Amino acid sequence: MRLIFLGPPGSGKGTQAAKLLEKVQVAHISTGDILRENVAKSTNLGLQAKGYMDEGKLVPDALIVEMMKNRLGASDCATGFILDGFPRTVSQAEALEKMLGKLGMDLDAVVLFEVSDAVVIERLSGRRGCRQCGAIYHVRFNPSSRGEYCQVCGGELFQREDDREEVIRKRLDVYHSQTTPLIDFYRERDLLVEVEAEKSSDEVLKTILAAPWGRSE
Repeated sequence: MRLIFLGPPGSGKGTQAAKLLEKVQVAHISTGDILRENVAKSTNLGLQAKGYMDEGKLVPDALIVEMMKNRLGASDCATGFILDGFPRTVSQAEALEKMLGKLGMDLDAVVLFEVSDAVVIERLSGRRGCRQCGAIYHVRFNPSSRGEYCQVCGGELFQREDDREEVIRKRLDVYHSQTTPLIDFYRERDLLVEVEAEKSSDEVLKTILAAPWGRSE
């Protein structure tokens, strides 16, 4: 099983990846994890990436692609993988296509998590985290029984800066501008599978597992 998960922030990609990993033995690979790992280990690529990150600049495609190449060559990818957050652009998708060709791998599908901007904003803007223990709540879907305080440790709950509505809207604008061409890229290759991500988490998982490349429960 070799999949790409595409979708806006708050569409449930991470949740579904975690649920899928409970049923199949594949690697879950995210751009953020790869960057953090390379920076933490002070690899040559990590040091180069850190230079850009420290200056508040985007890490160039070439560095991301090279890190991804190293990661896909790891032994745990032999049985499959889920790519989350990569590729983000058509140029990255083209580089991935060449990379997989050299590794003798083919993608099974690109799963597009479809969810409206309004739902994304509701999901993300309602999140609250505990400053002390890190527990996560949602003002509507999973509120703390102690109001503005954590029901686990009593710590103060707060809203992350990137969960504020104005920031979410900017993130969505970037997502749409980058992803629309990417959707067309994979649709032309007959790899795109569209999933209604506004349904319950369990329903979304069943849809993914029901596909030809999935494994039923």
